[in-house]
Amino acid sequence: MTNDDAASQTPEEIDDDQSGSLMFGASDRIELVSTIVLAIATILTAWSAFQAGKWGGTQSINFSEAGAARTESTRADTRAGQLIQIDVAMYIDWVTALSNDLANGDIVLDDASSYEPTPGTVSGFLALRFRDEFQPALDAWLGTDPINNQDAPPTPFAMVDDNGDPVYVVALEVEADRLTAVADQKAADARTANQNGDNYVLTMVLFASVLFFAGVSSKLARKRNRILALGFGVVLLLAGAFILVSLPIHPI
Repeated sequence: MTNDDAASQTPEEIDDDQSGSLMFGASDRIELVSTIVLAIATILTAWSAFQAGKWGGTQSINFSEAGAARTESTRADTRAGQLIQIDVAMYIDWVTALSNDLANGDIVLDDASSYEPTPGTVSGFLALRFRDEFQPALDAWLGTDPINNQDAPPTPFAMVDDNGDPVYVVALEVEADRLTAVADQKAADARTANQNGDNYVLTMVLFASVLFFAGVSSKLARKRNRILALGFGVVLLLAGAFILVSLPIHPI
């Protein structure tokens, strides 16, 4: 525009040009902010989706391992129960045979702490066939002289050491307890991973909403509506980012 053209403009035309220039500048700024918001929201959405997928995979693995550990725990516990039944049955048979041998005079036992299996007797035959895991409890129980000591535990299965721990221990029962603890921990880890994945999905929803409002803001005709839509998108972006930084990051 030449100086002569400018000089020939009416005051109304000058005001229109200035207003149009200002509106164009404001539109550019809104467009720029909208583009930045879209870019940030897109990146954060991708990151949230990646983390949600990783936590989902961890959840599946932990639940699978928890199920496997619980199955092994049940198997070990069942086998341990069978071994305990064998030890109880052998002990009852041995006590019965020992009572018969004492009554028949086949053996003489004044002090149980000095008991030794007597060859040729039923009690001696059974005593030599106790399982290795039961033998320490039996020896400890006989050492209390249960025949003469009224304070002795009623059976070897009730024996405890100086720390209060049971002397009779079945390894498979201990293994079953360990596997149960592993299963419980894996299940807890799976639930934690599931919650983390859900939280990342929540941020994805927020960032998807940001993409919507930021995208719509550039299509609205009125400046006020554009600013409102963009402002709402920015608020959602900040809320999603606040939640995102508080979430644990799954190792890549």
